[in-house]
Amino acid sequence: MIRNRVWMICFILFACARDAPLPDMQPGETGRVTKVIDGDGLILDTGQRVRLISIVAPALSPPEGAPEPHSGESARLLEDMTLGRRVQLFYPGLTRDRYDRALAHVVTIDSAGPRLWLNHEMVALGAARVRLFASTAARGQDLLEADQTARDEALGVWALSEYAPRAVNTFDVSNRGFKMVTATLGDMAPRLEDDRFAPGCRRRLQDTQITLRVDREAMSVCGMANGTQVELLGWLADGEIRLQHPLHVTLQRGP
Repeated sequence: MIRNRVWMICFILFACARDAPLPDMQPGETGRVTKVIDGDGLILDTGQRVRLISIVAPALSPPEGAPEPHSGESARLLEDMTLGRRVQLFYPGLTRDRYDRALAHVVTIDSAGPRLWLNHEMVALGAARVRLFASTAARGQDLLEADQTARDEALGVWALSEYAPRAVNTFDVSNRGFKMVTATLGDMAPRLEDDRFAPGCRRRLQDTQITLRVDREAMSVCGMANGTQVELLGWLADGEIRLQHPLHVTLQRGP
């Protein structure tokens, strides 16, 4: 059933754009997929490691702890769509990370199956969530719309309680990871003297010791009124949740 859904989604997406699936991005390398690392990482026959940009899938081999829920399913889905197929990389901005992984949108380009925009497919099927950075956020709105549809339909990770939004006051300052939280904005928190990269602002969150660190690209949140109830998606570490893109904050949804 999942595979049939994949083919149906991609046929609709690319039937009218087969020659230029991502014309707003820089075309990059091509290669054949020889290995899938997890739901957002793969290796080409050129040896190039690729990180599918703007999405984050459950980790099969996190630095600490056991594989994350649904990591095996996400990896198998990406493997089903890509293993042995030729793909092309498309770059929305920064092209490499510090591990020399290509930071790319990936599209299948051979005749072994329909053309797939893999980043979008993984999100549309609930196999990954969206994680945007300002420097590589092209097509972010398309991804978020697919993400919301998967969430509404409880597909993949969205069927699991582990990925449901949690009230920020259920975490403590020792928690780490990419989290979706609900929170109520409080007043401004002081800047830290030893902060190497000063944020746009820091805000207290009501009823918790965790602080919201707002990057300059998301500074619109700095002007929101105290008491605003929001849903946030960001990296939690060292008692702060870091908001890196304005599309990762929304007014809290009702029941």
